Amino acid sequence: MLRSRPPADPQVRAVLEAARGNLSRRTLLGGGAAALAAGLAACAPPTPPSSGGTASAQTLPTDVSAKEKIVRWANWTAYLDYDDKTKTYPTLEAFEKKYGITATYSEDIDDNDSYFNKIAPQLRADPPQDIDRDVFVFTDWMANRIVREQLVQPLELIRMPNASNLLDTLKDVSFDPGRTHSLTWQSGFAGIGYHKKKVGRELKSLDDLWADDLKGKIVVLSEFRDTLGLVMQRQGVDPSGQFTKAQFEAALDEVNKRINDGNIRRVKGNAYLEDLKSGNAIAGIVWSGDLFVLRAETEDDDWEFVIPESGGTLWSDNMMIPITSTHRRNAMTLMNYYYDPAVAAQVAAYVNYVCPVVGAQKEMEKIDKDLAESPLIFPSAEWIQEKKIKGFRALSPTEDADYSAQWAKVVGN
Repeated sequence: MLRSRPPADPQVRAVLEAARGNLSRRTLLGGGAAALAAGLAACAPPTPPSSGGTASAQTLPTDVSAKEKIVRWANWTAYLDYDDKTKTYPTLEAFEKKYGITATYSEDIDDNDSYFNKIAPQLRADPPQDIDRDVFVFTDWMANRIVREQLVQPLELIRMPNASNLLDTLKDVSFDPGRTHSLTWQSGFAGIGYHKKKVGRELKSLDDLWADDLKGKIVVLSEFRDTLGLVMQRQGVDPSGQFTKAQFEAALDEVNKRINDGNIRRVKGNAYLEDLKSGNAIAGIVWSGDLFVLRAETEDDDWEFVIPESGGTLWSDNMMIPITSTHRRNAMTLMNYYYDPAVAAQVAAYVNYVCPVVGAQKEMEKIDKDLAESPLIFPSAEWIQEKKIKGFRALSPTEDADYSAQWAKVVGN
């Protein structure tokens, strides 16, 4: 989240206290700068190919929100504040009490492709068939596809006053100008995660992951924009720039080699966390917030997340309403609620990802001043530049199909 997470295109994340026993996560984060808006401006989403249309011209299903006070939300694992003792999501419970809407929350998403491929036949059917969800969360590059295919419903922004709290740098992404069909949920980094005690040393670079004593104990992300993005940077290629097919394939060859040599145990979506929890893997290419959640859940401070010396990647995930939803206004109420700065800060404090909501940093100061200064939640432009963090550039439809097919062949998807 987990969110697993996510992944693929631009942004970031951080920490608070674990729901269990108020375990503080402030010790997980070092100093840092504020200026979140400046940080995200420095690595704003790359421009996706033109969508060639929007979903606004579609015939929408009848909205029954007024009589059916429910909303069904599909998200990534460990991507919402959770109380281990009560087995509930505190902010979601508060939403239900405030609005009288019953919310069903499902950790359905392991990676973008697998979840979209599962629901795509229903969304594309004529007429579309209900997928039993009113909100789903996809990374920028997949959100671009979904908007382009007109598989989401437009937002009534006039009914969503908190939407104006979206960071200015995220308001005019090219796959959804003016944010008429989506709102950023969270952003985050991909980098190296490992267990310091089990590994027995610091891991600073991708080369460190391929050490002989770690063979078969490494997991990497199935989101190729993160895994290959890191490998490309190690090879001196900027994934946010106009890299060539040959450069992409050189990174692909490196991952293929590491799989065949036995260095990489698994290529997974959010499920990679299970390998880390079980001890089958002790290091890998991971998403930032997941490692902090793992640290809190296992009460094991030896789990560490670092940006590789050669650089990390950045992505954003987006809330959208599927074309089949019959509870559109309930879904918009939910999205608007999570753009309240106080609520957004509470979520960010738990999930440890970069928060896209203006005012959340000030609210975080009330929760934990150290967290409010964390570069993993509120990164500055200088920090992002220093760490060489890049977004993976948008691919043309032809590149997307070609590269996705090549990646699937290598990882066996």
